[in-house]
Amino acid sequence: MSKSVAIIGTRGYPSYYGGFETAVRKLAPFLVDSGWDVNVYGRVGATKDADPTRDSRVRTTTTLGLENKSLSTLTFGLTSVLHSMFVKPDVALVMNVANGFWLPLLSLRGIPSVVNVDGIEWERAKWGPLAKFVFKLGARFTARFGTVLVSDSTEIQRRWKADFGRDSVFIPYGGDAPGPTEVLPGLEHGAYVLMVARFVPENTVAEFFEAAERIAQDHPVVLVGSAGYGGVLDDLASGLSSRHSNVTWLGHVSDDQKLLSLWQHAGAYFHGHSVGGTNPALVQAMACGAPVVARRTPYNMEVLADETYLVDPDPVAIEAAIMRLMNDSSARGQAGSFNSQRARAHYNWPDVCGAYEKTLDGVLGFYKRGRQVSLAAGIATRSPEK
Repeated sequence: MSKSVAIIGTRGYPSYYGGFETAVRKLAPFLVDSGWDVNVYGRVGATKDADPTRDSRVRTTTTLGLENKSLSTLTFGLTSVLHSMFVKPDVALVMNVANGFWLPLLSLRGIPSVVNVDGIEWERAKWGPLAKFVFKLGARFTARFGTVLVSDSTEIQRRWKADFGRDSVFIPYGGDAPGPTEVLPGLEHGAYVLMVARFVPENTVAEFFEAAERIAQDHPVVLVGSAGYGGVLDDLASGLSSRHSNVTWLGHVSDDQKLLSLWQHAGAYFHGHSVGGTNPALVQAMACGAPVVARRTPYNMEVLADETYLVDPDPVAIEAAIMRLMNDSSARGQAGSFNSQRARAHYNWPDVCGAYEKTLDGVLGFYKRGRQVSLAAGIATRSPEK
């Protein structure tokens, strides 16, 4: 008899929205191969059902919710949990602490949960005071009612232990090491500067745009991303590309092969994310062998393991570090080689998916036995409801 898991809190399968969705595209087929019955909850219109890489063995369920910046995660999470309570999977894999409010419902139904806590959402600049309060409260619910927590970086592990008294299993994101790809039309290998990010303040987008005004005088600059809901940063990107023929704004790119090509052939990739743990875009850029200039944070330092090209969120510092790479082909080669080797060793999808499967299996075994045991890495679960 197969084991069943419900994956809750993403936009569905297969979706290309963000890091959670990337993880699900890798994890869901892996779990099926490992003997799991997998049901991924999602939103209408948020998936690519005709995607040739879609695994037909992965079941999907769409539920209703309010599609807006503040309430989408909460409302879609609630309807997914309610449906999950009806079908009662053996275990639920829940993404995002905003869904922590609904974990008591899973507990009442006797469904254990593995919760990926993501980053420190209540510290993100894009959220107002009310949203930050909601995320912090959701984190407290997660700490209280989540059976096992997953942190994607050791720094996130440390924060959750210090702030909420909860241990967690460390499982990072992975990256794909692509074979040779074609350079996109109009670009040259190693000759352009790349940024891939959601356009929110904590990703150092505005600071990079200011640095790009000067970088574009000497090197092509390619921008990938958007705010998703329009706004000031989208306007800045549009203005930057209008003023400089050397700046190309591609908007949101959901084509994996296109993104892999952009990373693989970039002379320098700027990663400005400041709030969160192991970032999927960063490890994917490393797997592609991209030389990386990153904002100086504990998370980026943990992943890169080298502070040579870590910079403060200052346009002058960003420009200087990028120009140092762009003007030194030997340094680019060394940085790219180091990054790709580190990604293969520490941030690869087979190991990541295997760790999730081990954790889910451990939780399931724990609940079937009805007593507390230690799981992966010696992490203890919360005692099951009597």
